[in-house]
Amino acid sequence: MISQEKIKELEVFALKIRIETLKEIGHLGFGHLGGAMSIVDTLAVLYGEVMNIDPKNPKWEDRDWLVCSKGHAGPAIYAALALKGYFSIEQLKTLNKPGTSLPSHCDKNLTTGIDMTTGSLGQGSSAAVGIALGNRLDGRKNTTYLILGDGEIQEGQVWEAALFAAQQKLDNLIAFVDYNKQQLDGYTKDINDLGDVRAKFESFGWHAQEVDGHNVKEIYEAIDKAKKVKGKPSAIVLHTVKGKGCCFAEGIVDNHHMTVNEQQINEALAILEEKLDKAVRS
Repeated sequence: MISQEKIKELEVFALKIRIETLKEIGHLGFGHLGGAMSIVDTLAVLYGEVMNIDPKNPKWEDRDWLVCSKGHAGPAIYAALALKGYFSIEQLKTLNKPGTSLPSHCDKNLTTGIDMTTGSLGQGSSAAVGIALGNRLDGRKNTTYLILGDGEIQEGQVWEAALFAAQQKLDNLIAFVDYNKQQLDGYTKDINDLGDVRAKFESFGWHAQEVDGHNVKEIYEAIDKAKKVKGKPSAIVLHTVKGKGCCFAEGIVDNHHMTVNEQQINEALAILEEKLDKAVRS
């Protein structure tokens, strides 16, 4: 059971992540806005409450691991990491600029707090399975969390990893599918229809659930339920909106990678900052 106070705290954290993500992309002038914004609420739950982590000791061996296989969502993860104290908020202004430690796609060799380099879609699933298996073999009790894009799960590698994870009974692995129904160049239903994603994972031997991916209470409760499942990995299908919380990106088709101007960013930030102020004062 999660308290109303904690729900409010996580909603506030999600707003802060959205604000910092927009600022990052605004400083750069372009970026992967849509898919970064759609996973913010899940990141708020993971970094704000669920994951066993220590920002002062990011390489702690018994920490929970996060593999964002859709590595282009890095800006949202960087915002969460900065807000948790892994590095300074000021560093977010360097996103994808020369000499930065915050590249467009997640890179564990550059960014403090990133557990796995990703971006070649599908490969993060195999990495997460390997991490979960390795930690279990080493006797650790931690959990590996995996974030997949819905367009990404059209990759065969994802399902090879899913088969192996079920075969190995990796109950220390929880995967999220950011099911925003869009991919780089259109809607998934028009390009390569995914059908019933939850049923697909179940047919591969996984425990699977579906939730509103912008409801922190539902996300938290789904993770809590998944962690109690023994003998099989878990998948949580997040029904999301690509570009969620960004007034000029939410609900449009061409929001995977966008060029943005100062006026757009300022208008979107004003809306989010007003919501944050109301949430803090309520």
